[in-house]
Amino acid sequence: MEAWLQRGYGVRFDWGPEGARRLAPGSAYAVVVDVLSFTTSVSVLVDAGTRVHPRAWHDVGEQTALPVAVGRRAVTAEQPWSLSPAALRDAKHIPDLVLPSPNGSAIAAAIKDHCGLVAGSLRNAEAVGRWLSDNDVGTPDRPLTVIAAGERWPDGSLRPALEDLLGAGAIIAACGAADRLSPEARTAAQAYQGTADLRAAIMDSASGRELTAIGFRDDVTIALEINASGRVPVLRDGEAFTAADPGEGVD
Repeated sequence: MEAWLQRGYGVRFDWGPEGARRLAPGSAYAVVVDVLSFTTSVSVLVDAGTRVHPRAWHDVGEQTALPVAVGRRAVTAEQPWSLSPAALRDAKHIPDLVLPSPNGSAIAAAIKDHCGLVAGSLRNAEAVGRWLSDNDVGTPDRPLTVIAAGERWPDGSLRPALEDLLGAGAIIAACGAADRLSPEARTAAQAYQGTADLRAAIMDSASGRELTAIGFRDDVTIALEINASGRVPVLRDGEAFTAADPGEGVD
């Protein structure tokens, strides 16, 4: 339905794979936000100079000569790369890594041919919003779509996740386009701006408590390094996220 596409607004917001699939083709750029933990992991890796190749979980069997990240609890000394930002920070540096996930990475892989693509998180929200705004992305003629990846219920359906709503809202607020926001985007920004203690809210959210319970509290802590990174991970040639060069414009 046409009404679902939020046309006429410069900055749009939606959820999950279906929202991305519908809104990305009409956008100049999309930002995927998966705070716990795909896009936080991308930020950590790009800060270290690694090129990050997004894949859906079901595509990890595709033949590749590149290292492929494994599940959090499947890491070994020989295979230390996973969706855990803490593990990635401790692992040896490599120039390229395939980083699959069922949510953020799967969304990025699915829409990468439809528009420019950025990986956004709380670590780089201000830098991402400023870079897009400086390059006139977020106008009705060059619309921006921000996608909160969300999580999955056991039946595979979308579970909206507080951390992704707040991460998306932080990026939307940083775009400085208050008069061009769809109602959905405006509400996401207001959710972020109205959260008095962002760290406490996310640490005590369903996803934060889940990761803490299974021994990955440090991943939540890294995700809450708010605006610690000034690097903007941009997908190049539909293949890998790398940092935008200082002063670099958009296509």
